[in-house]
Amino acid sequence: MNQPRQVSRLLDEEHSASLELLGQLEQRVGRASSRALPSDPDLCALITRFIHYLAGDLARHFEFEEDELFPRLVESGDGDIVALLSDEHDAMRELSGELLPLAESAARGALDVPGWQALRRAVLEMVERQVAHIQKEAMALLPMLDDLLDDDTDQRLALAYAAG
Repeated sequence: MNQPRQVSRLLDEEHSASLELLGQLEQRVGRASSRALPSDPDLCALITRFIHYLAGDLARHFEFEEDELFPRLVESGDGDIVALLSDEHDAMRELSGELLPLAESAARGALDVPGWQALRRAVLEMVERQVAHIQKEAMALLPMLDDLLDDDTDQRLALAYAAG
Protein backbone atom coordinates (compact mmCIF):
# COMPACT_ATOMS: atom_id res chain seq x y z
CA MET A 1 0.00 0.00 0.00
CA ASN A 2 1.12 3.54 -0.69
CA GLN A 3 2.01 6.06 1.98
CA PRO A 4 -1.04 7.96 3.21
CA ARG A 5 -2.17 10.53 0.68
CA GLN A 6 -2.76 14.18 1.47
CA VAL A 7 -6.50 13.72 1.04
CA SER A 8 -6.47 10.81 3.49
CA ARG A 9 -4.47 12.83 6.00
CA LEU A 10 -6.85 15.80 5.74
CA LEU A 11 -9.90 13.60 6.21
CA ASP A 12 -8.25 11.74 9.07
CA GLU A 13 -7.43 15.04 10.82
CA GLU A 14 -11.06 16.09 10.45
CA HIS A 15 -12.17 12.74 11.81
CA SER A 16 -9.97 13.24 14.88
CA ALA A 17 -11.38 16.72 15.51
CA SER A 18 -14.92 15.39 15.00
CA LEU A 19 -14.36 12.55 17.45
CA GLU A 20 -13.10 15.00 20.05
CA LEU A 21 -16.20 17.20 19.71
CA LEU A 22 -18.54 14.21 19.62
CA GLY A 23 -16.91 12.75 22.72
CA GLN A 24 -17.37 16.01 24.61
CA LEU A 25 -21.00 16.17 23.51
CA GLU A 26 -21.72 12.58 24.46
CA GLN A 27 -20.21 13.09 27.88
CA ARG A 28 -21.89 16.43 28.63
CA VAL A 29 -25.31 15.70 27.12
CA GLY A 30 -25.33 12.13 28.38
CA ARG A 31 -24.68 13.28 31.95
CA ALA A 32 -27.30 16.02 31.84
CA SER A 33 -30.72 15.19 33.19
CA SER A 34 -33.34 14.34 30.63
CA ARG A 35 -36.02 15.92 32.83
CA ALA A 36 -34.50 19.33 33.40
CA LEU A 37 -33.03 21.92 31.11
CA PRO A 38 -29.34 22.47 31.71
CA SER A 39 -28.39 26.05 32.45
CA ASP A 40 -24.66 25.55 32.00
CA PRO A 41 -23.13 28.22 29.73
CA ASP A 42 -20.30 25.83 28.81
CA LEU A 43 -22.84 23.31 27.52
CA CYS A 44 -24.52 26.07 25.49
CA ALA A 45 -21.12 26.96 24.00
CA LEU A 46 -20.52 23.30 23.16
CA ILE A 47 -23.92 23.07 21.51
CA THR A 48 -23.08 26.19 19.49
CA ARG A 49 -19.86 24.50 18.32
CA PHE A 50 -21.94 21.48 17.37
CA ILE A 51 -24.29 23.68 15.31
CA HIS A 52 -21.33 25.03 13.33
CA TYR A 53 -19.98 21.52 12.93
CA LEU A 54 -23.25 20.14 11.55
CA ALA A 55 -24.04 23.06 9.26
CA GLY A 56 -20.49 23.71 8.10
CA ASP A 57 -17.75 21.14 8.62
CA LEU A 58 -19.85 17.99 8.34
CA ALA A 59 -21.84 19.23 5.35
CA ARG A 60 -18.61 20.24 3.56
CA HIS A 61 -16.98 16.89 4.39
CA PHE A 62 -19.93 14.92 2.99
CA GLU A 63 -20.12 17.03 -0.17
CA PHE A 64 -16.42 16.58 -0.87
CA GLU A 65 -16.63 12.83 -0.48
CA GLU A 66 -19.76 12.58 -2.61
CA ASP A 67 -18.60 14.95 -5.36
CA GLU A 68 -14.91 14.09 -5.60
CA LEU A 69 -14.18 10.72 -4.01
CA PHE A 70 -17.25 8.52 -4.37
CA PRO A 71 -17.43 8.76 -8.18
CA ARG A 72 -13.79 7.69 -8.41
CA LEU A 73 -14.44 4.75 -6.09
CA VAL A 74 -17.49 3.64 -8.09
CA GLU A 75 -15.45 3.85 -11.28
CA SER A 76 -12.77 1.66 -9.72
CA GLY A 77 -15.34 -0.99 -8.75
CA ASP A 78 -15.85 -0.07 -5.09
CA GLY A 79 -19.51 0.87 -5.37
CA ASP A 80 -20.62 -1.18 -2.36
CA ILE A 81 -18.73 0.95 0.17
CA VAL A 82 -19.94 4.08 -1.62
CA ALA A 83 -23.56 2.93 -1.35
CA LEU A 84 -23.15 2.21 2.37
CA LEU A 85 -21.44 5.51 3.16
CA SER A 86 -23.91 7.46 1.01
CA ASP A 87 -26.85 5.90 2.87
CA GLU A 88 -25.22 6.89 6.15
CA HIS A 89 -24.68 10.45 4.88
CA ASP A 90 -28.37 10.65 3.97
CA ALA A 91 -29.46 9.38 7.39
CA MET A 92 -27.19 11.85 9.17
CA ARG A 93 -28.42 14.73 7.01
CA GLU A 94 -31.98 13.83 7.94
CA LEU A 95 -31.06 13.71 11.61
CA SER A 96 -29.23 17.04 11.27
CA GLY A 97 -32.43 18.55 9.92
CA GLU A 98 -34.13 17.56 13.17
CA LEU A 99 -31.18 18.50 15.34
CA LEU A 100 -30.28 21.96 14.07
CA PRO A 101 -33.48 23.81 15.04
CA LEU A 102 -33.42 22.20 18.49
CA ALA A 103 -29.74 23.01 18.99
CA GLU A 104 -30.27 26.61 17.85
CA SER A 105 -33.12 27.00 20.35
CA ALA A 106 -30.96 25.49 23.10
CA ALA A 107 -28.07 27.85 22.29
CA ARG A 108 -30.50 30.79 22.63
CA GLY A 109 -31.88 29.42 25.90
CA ALA A 110 -35.30 29.05 24.30
CA LEU A 111 -35.84 25.30 24.59
CA ASP A 112 -38.57 23.73 26.73
CA VAL A 113 -38.22 20.38 28.53
CA PRO A 114 -39.73 18.27 25.71
CA GLY A 115 -37.45 20.09 23.26
CA TRP A 116 -34.44 19.36 25.49
CA GLN A 117 -35.42 15.69 25.64
CA ALA A 118 -35.68 15.58 21.84
CA LEU A 119 -32.33 17.37 21.47
CA ARG A 120 -30.65 15.07 23.95
CA ARG A 121 -31.93 11.96 22.14
CA ALA A 122 -30.95 13.32 18.72
CA VAL A 123 -27.47 14.40 19.86
CA LEU A 124 -26.74 10.98 21.32
CA GLU A 125 -28.03 9.29 18.16
CA MET A 126 -25.88 11.56 15.98
CA VAL A 127 -22.82 10.83 18.10
CA GLU A 128 -23.41 7.09 17.72
CA ARG A 129 -23.96 7.36 13.95
CA GLN A 130 -20.97 9.64 13.41
CA VAL A 131 -18.53 7.56 15.43
CA ALA A 132 -19.51 4.37 13.57
CA HIS A 133 -19.30 6.21 10.24
CA ILE A 134 -15.86 7.62 11.00
CA GLN A 135 -14.65 4.15 11.97
CA LYS A 136 -15.84 2.76 8.62
CA GLU A 137 -14.13 5.55 6.73
CA ALA A 138 -10.89 5.09 8.67
CA MET A 139 -10.85 1.33 8.12
CA ALA A 140 -12.12 1.18 4.52
CA LEU A 141 -12.37 4.50 2.69
CA LEU A 142 -9.02 6.07 3.56
CA PRO A 143 -6.93 3.00 2.67
CA MET A 144 -8.82 2.73 -0.63
CA LEU A 145 -8.03 6.36 -1.42
CA ASP A 146 -4.35 5.80 -0.68
CA ASP A 147 -4.33 3.10 -3.36
CA LEU A 148 -6.70 4.84 -5.78
CA LEU A 149 -5.38 8.40 -6.05
CA ASP A 150 -2.26 9.22 -8.00
CA ASP A 151 0.08 11.98 -6.79
CA ASP A 152 -1.30 14.70 -9.06
CA THR A 153 -4.94 13.95 -8.32
CA ASP A 154 -4.22 13.71 -4.61
CA GLN A 155 -2.46 17.06 -4.59
CA ARG A 156 -5.18 18.76 -6.64
CA LEU A 157 -7.99 17.39 -4.48
CA ALA A 158 -6.18 18.17 -1.24
CA LEU A 159 -5.60 21.78 -2.30
CA ALA A 160 -9.21 22.18 -3.41
CA TYR A 161 -10.53 20.69 -0.18
CA ALA A 162 -8.21 22.73 2.02
CA ALA A 163 -9.27 25.91 0.20
CA GLY A 164 -12.87 25.22 1.12
